[in-house]
Amino acid sequence: MNFALSEDHEALRASAASILDKEVNLAPLLKHEATVVDSGYDQMWAQIVALGWPAMTIPEAFGGLGMDTIDLIMIVGEMGRTLAPAPLFGTLGGSWAIEAAGSDEQKQAYLGAVAAGELKLALAVASPAGDLSDAGAGVTATRVDCGYSLSGGKSFVVDAASADKIVVIARGDQGNQFYLIDAKAPGVRIAVLEWRDITRQVCSVTLDGVAGTLLENSNDGCWDWVRDRLYLVLAAESSAGIAAVLADAVDYAKQRVAFGKPIGAFQAIKHQLAEIVGQGELANAAVQYAAWALSAGAPDASKAVAMAQSYTSDAYKAATHRNIQIFGAIGFTWEMKNHLYYKRARANSELLGSARDQREQVVRMLEREAG
Repeated sequence: MNFALSEDHEALRASAASILDKEVNLAPLLKHEATVVDSGYDQMWAQIVALGWPAMTIPEAFGGLGMDTIDLIMIVGEMGRTLAPAPLFGTLGGSWAIEAAGSDEQKQAYLGAVAAGELKLALAVASPAGDLSDAGAGVTATRVDCGYSLSGGKSFVVDAASADKIVVIARGDQGNQFYLIDAKAPGVRIAVLEWRDITRQVCSVTLDGVAGTLLENSNDGCWDWVRDRLYLVLAAESSAGIAAVLADAVDYAKQRVAFGKPIGAFQAIKHQLAEIVGQGELANAAVQYAAWALSAGAPDASKAVAMAQSYTSDAYKAATHRNIQIFGAIGFTWEMKNHLYYKRARANSELLGSARDQREQVVRMLEREAG
């Protein structure tokens, strides 16, 4: 077992970092009452497509690059480190849903379009109240002459307002199944939520008799398979975010002078920075192992990603809190980017359930293993 990064992985991450450091501009969000609209959310999409990032994990048989999950975390980690506002998360989630639940014909048609940059996706799972315990809750799919009619609502749908099509998990005649709808179809209402993380577009979706196409291989295990990969994305973002706030805090501690010396010389500040370093190292190890486990099909892969998401989400929240404390009063102002990382940390810890939820999942897995 070896989940260390190769030179190719390091080069991929360095390339992504170089591009995003030049292209991501958070300045429009550093003001009171800024919203995700101010971020220019879709402006980088053409460049992201040109780089092949939507095609990363799509199998080569369906027009993608067939890269593994270790490659994936190199890219999404840098997206998280820079807080890049772009609809990649939703497209990844929708692509995985089609890969897990679609027929070969559906995969060929839709995943090929995603890989070519012709289709943006979103994945609708949470009920209107935000419940993820029953993925089909909130929307009912009824069989009609031309296919299926979907009615109900979903909330906390990432990138729905930017998507061309949305994969909806709904309760149908065979239990919870995956359906594909046109985001602009009659009966679809999408509202961008006042979500605390203004670098990410999060929406509610209401459906009123919307025509849907059943993904033909839907089964009870599809959502778990997709969720594991989305856990990894969030964990990779959070781990890289810890590195970002650590770098900012260290730079500030070297420059800010109090009582005639840089504040980094004071033991209280050193302790805070040391805590971030330690948590960041553990988060990075958890993410790299989880990525390796998914890529290798290891039997503990689901536990590994749940544990990675649980740990990194808590660690990211702690790191961003310490970052603001090190900066002091200026760290609380709208003009500084500290609050953007703090909000991303809080949002990442709740988007797919809390850290406690993931720990409970791990306990259930261990109980099943124990018989």
